[in-house]
Amino acid sequence: MLVLNSISFDFGGRYLYRDASWHIKPNQKIGLVGANGTGKSTLLRIIHGEYSLTGGEITGRRDLTIGFLNQDLLSYESDKSILDVALEVFERENILHEKIEKILKQLETEHGEELLNELYFLQSEFESLDGYTITHRAEAILEGLGFSTADLSRPLKEFSGGWRMRVMLARMLLKKPDLLMLDEPTNHLDLPSIQWLEKYLQDYDGTFILVSHDRYFLDRTVNTIAEIANEKITIYTGNFSDYLEQKTLRDELQQRQFDNQEKYIKEQQKLIDRFRAKASKAKMAQSRMKMLDRMDKVEAVAGPSSTMRLSLNIESQPGKVVYEGHHITKKYDALEIFNNTHFQIERGDKIALIGANGKGKSTLLKIIAGTETAGGELKEGYNVKTSFYAQHQLESLNINNDLMTELQLFAPLETDQRIRSILGAFLFNKDDVFKKIKVLSGGEKARVALGKLILSKANFLLLDEPTNHLDMQSVEILTEVLQNYEGTFVVVSHDRFLWNKLPIKYGLSKTISSKNIRAPMKSMNTGQQENSRRKNRK
Repeated sequence: MLVLNSISFDFGGRYLYRDASWHIKPNQKIGLVGANGTGKSTLLRIIHGEYSLTGGEITGRRDLTIGFLNQDLLSYESDKSILDVALEVFERENILHEKIEKILKQLETEHGEELLNELYFLQSEFESLDGYTITHRAEAILEGLGFSTADLSRPLKEFSGGWRMRVMLARMLLKKPDLLMLDEPTNHLDLPSIQWLEKYLQDYDGTFILVSHDRYFLDRTVNTIAEIANEKITIYTGNFSDYLEQKTLRDELQQRQFDNQEKYIKEQQKLIDRFRAKASKAKMAQSRMKMLDRMDKVEAVAGPSSTMRLSLNIESQPGKVVYEGHHITKKYDALEIFNNTHFQIERGDKIALIGANGKGKSTLLKIIAGTETAGGELKEGYNVKTSFYAQHQLESLNINNDLMTELQLFAPLETDQRIRSILGAFLFNKDDVFKKIKVLSGGEKARVALGKLILSKANFLLLDEPTNHLDMQSVEILTEVLQNYEGTFVVVSHDRFLWNKLPIKYGLSKTISSKNIRAPMKSMNTGQQENSRRKNRK
């Protein structure tokens, strides 16, 4: 279907791929994994034809169609309704529909044989393209991704970036290309929409490549893992859990081969050093040196980029009540988010704020952080130091700073050693700390923002989708930090791995409605919440 043959690509003088090969076969469901900065999104752009290779070639069918969902599509704007925007992918069908409608209008006053024949051929082609079902299919996908029936007639420009991305995802799914490429498609989806997309991809009749940090999502959707590491692409059969098992065995075998080869090289080097000065043995020593030079070296297994334990220390303890709100009201035009809402957050609370998109989760965090206004009484407790992590913080990074400078300016009293330690824990090692922020990937920028969070010493954290754009190792680092955090936090996330690992005291599941925030539940993991919902339905 598509073959990447010995491709090489360098970005800013650094090679992401060097003589890497990959054969993409029909009907493969592929999860593309690798650490942030290894070039996952870049590889999709190369396949899409946006970037030119340094070396090698890509070959495939001439008629191969490719659909690519990426974060750049967030900037797409239109005055059309979201249904019409989704239907734009049916170019030929739309042309035929316009011609059919025009002829039908003409037939109200004209009755010619030519018009009737033209109408017949147009309708036959339209039917062969399944044109009479495209509106129904578009509505089903948009509603599956969380839009209400009433939303379908609203202009795209009225929706936030996350909801626009859903419309772009709907367009890709409707297009049904031969090769569908999705770059972090769950970043802007709530859990019901993630589960709907899982089911859709399970039944998808075609090939797709999926970049995702969500291991649960990968386990449920893919049958092949392509790992990017050390400038190469390595293929594993099975889902993400299968990949972890196979990689462990493969790494153990490779490490044994490396150790044995190193032992052999040392033995040969001793012989060479011992006999190279003796005339009678010089030829033998020279031969062994040439043999070592020709030997294919086994690479050492790259261990975890960081084994350092991080902790988010708090500078001081707050009072018993960290934050409270009474009679809170908030609405956008006619859309009511909160009405006479009450809530109280106490010292030590660990709150997961979950539920469908559009119900006010991020809005509540912004209200508490003071970046969004609301009616009612809002009161911060005594000695509270708040740190707010959200996606807009990635945009607030000074792209002309290097990593060290960015963190030094944020925490001028911290030592360089401490800052280096934090950057190292977030996988920035050695000279990486002097990279300019402008050359970083989205995931790498997210790790820098999390480094600033660690340095904040805040006793109250507001975290809005903190795992978006992070690779899996970075998610694990953040999870460990929050597990050991002694302060108070409220986290908005649809990451099921994060839920099941965090010491959640309150899980505000489906608690944000247009009217109120309901009483918190006891700590539950994902499975327990599902069982609870089943009991409630009964």
